[in-house]
Amino acid sequence: MVVSCEEVWREISNYLDGEIDPDLRFAIDEHLRGCNHCTAVLMGTGNVIQLYGDERMTELPPGFSERLHQRLSANMSGRRSFLGWIVTAAAAVVAVGAFEAGRFSSSNQPEVRSEHTRTGTGVPPGMMVVVSAEGKTFHVPGCRFIHDKAVRTVTARVAIKEGYTPCVRCMKEFLRA
Repeated sequence: MVVSCEEVWREISNYLDGEIDPDLRFAIDEHLRGCNHCTAVLMGTGNVIQLYGDERMTELPPGFSERLHQRLSANMSGRRSFLGWIVTAAAAVVAVGAFEAGRFSSSNQPEVRSEHTRTGTGVPPGMMVVVSAEGKTFHVPGCRFIHDKAVRTVTARVAIKEGYTPCVRCMKEFLRA
């Protein structure tokens, strides 16, 4: 098994915690022997974890909390009413945003796998199409733009429900502008 730098970076925390598959650990060890950059990332991440876990780094001087509370109280004395309005306005914005997000997410549109989509509303729902697990689009069987060799055949209805969108090349006759 050979791993890339990106895979090492993605698994660096699990590697340091010892929560990684033995085969992947061996592959990362092999990669680290030959990659100075990833070795530096590993060492740097380990240093950050060690420093963050050191109790002396977060120890506050005596009386710090009392002085902080006193200073905050002194600075807030004339601003309470203004701050209250700001907090109320912010809460209203958050409430309206949450309502709109809930309303938007409850629509019947499936979550699409690509942000660059064209709706597949013109595709016949019973039409047989092919999809790949790593892909974002569905194609007519035999489309020359299928890059993944491991594909499965489903109906267009199932593909759309799973979040796939039509290939703009082989399905263009069904797409609306």
